[in-house]
Amino acid sequence: MTAKPARRTRPVLHAAVVGILLAGSAYFTYELRKEEQAKAPEVLRVTDQAQKGGAQEGAQKWERLKNPERSVLRGGDGAVLATFTDGARTASLTGKSRTFTEPATTKTRVVTDNWVRLLPESWRNGAEREQWFQDWFKKYYGSEEDDLFAIAFQYGDQAPVKKDAAGVQYAGDAAFGPLNPKGSEGNDLRLEESDFYDYLGIPYTFRNGTTQQPEKAKHRSMDCSGFIRTVFGYRGRFPLMASDTGGNGLPRTANAMARSKAGVDILALKGVGPQDRPASVDVLQPGDLVFFKLDARTGDRLDHTGMYLGNDTEGHKIFISSREEANGPTIGDKGGASRLDGNGYYAAALRSAKRL
Repeated sequence: MTAKPARRTRPVLHAAVVGILLAGSAYFTYELRKEEQAKAPEVLRVTDQAQKGGAQEGAQKWERLKNPERSVLRGGDGAVLATFTDGARTASLTGKSRTFTEPATTKTRVVTDNWVRLLPESWRNGAEREQWFQDWFKKYYGSEEDDLFAIAFQYGDQAPVKKDAAGVQYAGDAAFGPLNPKGSEGNDLRLEESDFYDYLGIPYTFRNGTTQQPEKAKHRSMDCSGFIRTVFGYRGRFPLMASDTGGNGLPRTANAMARSKAGVDILALKGVGPQDRPASVDVLQPGDLVFFKLDARTGDRLDHTGMYLGNDTEGHKIFISSREEANGPTIGDKGGASRLDGNGYYAAALRSAKRL
C-alpha cells in the first residue's frame, strides 16, 4: 500500500466555475425526463435515488494523487467531486445516483453516483487553471446529458430506438453478430467483426480517408470491441482508427486497444497466461476499459474487452461488454458473471486495463 501523498494547495477555479460548485447547499437531485422514462422498458430503466452525504460547505480543493498520477477535486467536506488522470480524457464526476439493471439475465444492480465523460483534451497537471477545462466543467458538472454509462445502456436488451435527424437509428437493442453457419452453442455461435458502422448500416469515412462499408448481415450488431468503439468513439467522439494499424486513436480489436498508446495503462499487460492475471483490481475507476484472455485459439492475442462500471449492490466489481452468449451488450450472467473480483470466468481471464 503506497503512502498517502502530501496535499498541495491549488489555485481555485475561475469564479464562474466556483459559483456553479457552490450554487446548492445539497447534492444535485432531480427526476429523469418523464418522456424518456416512459419509453424505457423495465430492464433498462434508470431510476434516481437520493444521494447520500451532507451539504458541500466551504471551499473546494484540488489535490494530487499517485498510481496513477491524477488530480482530484474535493468538496468542503472532503468528498470527491471529480477525478482527472494525467494522459487520459476519461473523467469521473460525482453526481446524482442512478441504478442500472438487466433483469432478463441477472439480478445484479449497479447503483452509482459516477458520471463518466470524455474531456476535450488529455488531462495534465495544472489543467484546472486553463480556460478550456473551466468551460467544460461549467457545462458538465451536474449535467443531465447522457454520459458514457447512459450511452452504453442504450444498446442493451430491449433498449428503445433512437434516430437522428436523417432517420438513421443510432441507438437501440444491439446484437453481437449474425449466427455462424459453422458455430454452435458455446462454440462460436455468432460471427465477430461487427463494428459501429455495421450497426448503423451506413458507410463511415475515418480520419485517414479510409471508408468502411457495412455488411448487411451484421446490421444492428456490434462485437465486444465494436461496442466500445460505439460508446467511446462514435458517440463519445474519441478518435477512431479504421483498423489496428495506421494512425492514432482507438484501434479495431480488443488486442490492439490493450496494446495501443491510447490513454493510460491502469493495469499493465504482463502477458496472457493465467499467471499474468493482475494481483489486485482496486485501482480501477468507473469508465476504465478492461481486457481479457478467453480463448486459447487466439494465441498471444487478447480477445475480449468491456467497460468497468464499479461495484454492484452486493459489492462485486461489475463490467459491461457485448457478448456472444447474450447476443449483445450485457452486465448479465450468461456465459459467466460480469464480475472482476473473485475467481469466476471473467475475473480469472482479466489481463489488463486502460483509462482512455
